Amino acid sequence: MIRYLIYSIFFIALGITLLLSAGCGDTIVNPTGPSNVNQFGDSSSQLTKIEFRVSGNADAVKVRYSIPIDGLTQTVTALPYSTTITTVSNNLLLSIEAAPISYPESVRIPFLSVQIFVNGVLFREANSSDFFFNAISASGTYRR
Repeated sequence: MIRYLIYSIFFIALGITLLLSAGCGDTIVNPTGPSNVNQFGDSSSQLTKIEFRVSGNADAVKVRYSIPIDGLTQTVTALPYSTTITTVSNNLLLSIEAAPISYPESVRIPFLSVQIFVNGVLFREANSSDFFFNAISASGTYRR
Protein backbone atom coordinates (compact mmCIF):
# COMPACT_ATOMS: atom_id res chain seq x y z
CA MET A 1 0.00 0.00 0.00
CA ILE A 2 2.75 2.48 0.97
CA ARG A 3 4.71 1.46 -2.12
CA TYR A 4 1.76 2.38 -4.37
CA LEU A 5 1.37 5.70 -2.56
CA ILE A 6 5.07 6.52 -3.10
CA TYR A 7 4.82 5.55 -6.80
CA SER A 8 1.68 7.68 -7.19
CA ILE A 9 3.34 10.72 -5.62
CA PHE A 10 6.41 10.20 -7.81
CA PHE A 11 4.38 10.00 -11.03
CA ILE A 12 2.22 13.00 -10.06
CA ALA A 13 5.36 15.07 -9.36
CA LEU A 14 6.89 13.91 -12.66
CA GLY A 15 3.71 14.84 -14.53
CA ILE A 16 3.59 18.30 -12.95
CA THR A 17 7.24 18.85 -13.82
CA LEU A 18 6.64 17.87 -17.44
CA LEU A 19 3.59 20.12 -17.68
CA LEU A 20 5.44 23.10 -16.21
CA SER A 21 8.41 22.64 -18.52
CA ALA A 22 6.12 22.28 -21.55
CA GLY A 23 4.64 25.67 -20.72
CA CYS A 24 8.01 27.39 -21.09
CA GLY A 25 8.99 29.10 -24.34
CA ASP A 26 10.88 27.31 -27.08
CA THR A 27 14.64 27.20 -26.88
CA ILE A 28 16.32 27.36 -30.25
CA VAL A 29 19.90 26.22 -30.48
CA ASN A 30 21.94 26.84 -33.61
CA PRO A 31 24.90 24.48 -33.35
CA THR A 32 26.45 25.60 -36.64
CA GLY A 33 26.71 29.34 -35.99
CA PRO A 34 27.56 31.79 -33.24
CA SER A 35 24.91 33.05 -30.90
CA ASN A 36 23.48 36.54 -31.40
CA VAL A 37 23.53 37.17 -27.66
CA ASN A 38 26.78 38.13 -25.96
CA GLN A 39 27.63 37.55 -22.32
CA PHE A 40 26.69 41.10 -21.31
CA GLY A 41 23.07 41.16 -22.41
CA ASP A 42 20.64 40.97 -25.28
CA SER A 43 22.07 41.82 -28.69
CA SER A 44 18.93 43.77 -29.59
CA SER A 45 19.99 46.42 -27.04
CA GLN A 46 22.09 49.38 -28.09
CA LEU A 47 25.82 49.26 -27.56
CA THR A 48 27.18 51.70 -24.99
CA LYS A 49 30.74 52.98 -25.51
CA ILE A 50 32.59 53.80 -22.27
CA GLU A 51 35.91 55.60 -22.38
CA PHE A 52 38.24 56.24 -19.43
CA ARG A 53 40.74 59.09 -19.90
CA VAL A 54 43.59 60.40 -17.79
CA SER A 55 45.52 63.51 -18.80
CA GLY A 56 47.93 65.93 -17.20
CA ASN A 57 51.60 66.84 -17.01
CA ALA A 58 52.87 64.08 -14.70
CA ASP A 59 55.63 61.81 -15.97
CA ALA A 60 53.85 58.68 -14.83
CA VAL A 61 50.61 57.80 -13.05
CA LYS A 62 49.00 54.77 -11.47
CA VAL A 63 45.55 54.33 -13.04
CA ARG A 64 42.77 52.16 -11.63
CA TYR A 65 39.40 51.80 -13.28
CA SER A 66 36.53 49.49 -12.50
CA ILE A 67 33.55 48.15 -14.40
CA PRO A 68 31.27 45.25 -13.46
CA ILE A 69 32.20 43.34 -16.60
CA ASP A 70 35.96 43.11 -16.01
CA GLY A 71 36.32 44.18 -12.39
CA LEU A 72 39.26 46.32 -11.28
CA THR A 73 42.08 47.06 -13.71
CA GLN A 74 45.29 48.75 -12.55
CA THR A 75 48.21 49.99 -14.63
CA VAL A 76 51.18 52.33 -14.37
CA THR A 77 51.47 54.42 -17.51
CA ALA A 78 52.61 57.67 -19.12
CA LEU A 79 50.08 60.36 -20.02
CA PRO A 80 47.78 60.76 -21.82
CA TYR A 81 46.03 57.46 -21.11
CA SER A 82 42.78 56.25 -22.63
CA THR A 83 40.93 52.95 -22.81
CA THR A 84 37.52 52.11 -24.27
CA ILE A 85 35.01 49.31 -23.72
CA THR A 86 31.61 48.61 -25.24
CA THR A 87 28.68 46.89 -23.56
CA VAL A 88 24.92 46.44 -23.85
CA SER A 89 24.32 46.60 -20.09
CA ASN A 90 21.66 49.03 -18.95
CA ASN A 91 23.20 49.81 -15.52
CA LEU A 92 26.91 50.15 -14.88
CA LEU A 93 28.87 51.27 -11.83
CA LEU A 94 31.91 53.01 -13.32
CA SER A 95 34.94 54.38 -11.51
CA ILE A 96 38.38 55.68 -12.36
CA GLU A 97 41.23 56.73 -10.09
CA ALA A 98 44.66 58.14 -10.90
CA ALA A 99 47.62 58.94 -8.65
CA PRO A 100 50.69 60.76 -9.97
CA ILE A 101 53.97 58.96 -9.43
CA SER A 102 56.31 61.76 -10.53
CA TYR A 103 56.36 65.17 -12.20
CA PRO A 104 59.15 66.53 -14.39
CA GLU A 105 61.43 69.10 -12.72
CA SER A 106 60.32 71.72 -15.24
CA VAL A 107 56.66 71.60 -14.13
CA ARG A 108 55.66 74.70 -12.16
CA ILE A 109 51.88 74.15 -12.14
CA PRO A 110 50.98 70.45 -11.91
CA PHE A 111 47.76 69.21 -13.43
CA LEU A 112 45.97 65.86 -13.42
CA SER A 113 42.50 65.02 -14.74
CA VAL A 114 40.40 61.84 -14.86
CA GLN A 115 37.30 61.56 -17.00
CA ILE A 116 34.63 59.00 -17.86
CA PHE A 117 32.85 59.42 -21.20
CA VAL A 118 29.70 57.48 -22.11
CA ASN A 119 28.85 57.46 -25.82
CA GLY A 120 31.17 60.44 -26.33
CA VAL A 121 29.53 62.58 -23.63
CA LEU A 122 31.37 63.52 -20.44
CA PHE A 123 29.79 61.50 -17.60
CA ARG A 124 32.11 62.17 -14.60
CA GLU A 125 35.30 64.17 -14.09
CA ALA A 126 37.82 65.08 -11.39
CA ASN A 127 40.84 67.43 -11.50
CA SER A 128 43.83 68.23 -9.32
CA SER A 129 46.48 70.95 -9.47
CA ASP A 130 48.84 70.31 -6.58
CA PHE A 131 52.18 68.60 -6.07
CA PHE A 132 50.79 66.11 -3.57
CA PHE A 133 50.78 62.57 -4.87
CA ASN A 134 47.23 61.89 -3.72
CA ALA A 135 44.85 59.99 -5.94
CA ILE A 136 41.90 61.67 -7.61
CA SER A 137 38.82 59.72 -8.61
CA ALA A 138 35.52 59.97 -10.41
CA SER A 139 32.69 57.45 -10.24
CA GLY A 140 28.99 57.02 -10.80
CA THR A 141 26.25 54.66 -11.89
CA TYR A 142 25.31 54.96 -15.55
CA ARG A 143 21.71 54.07 -16.30
CA ARG A 144 20.39 53.96 -19.82
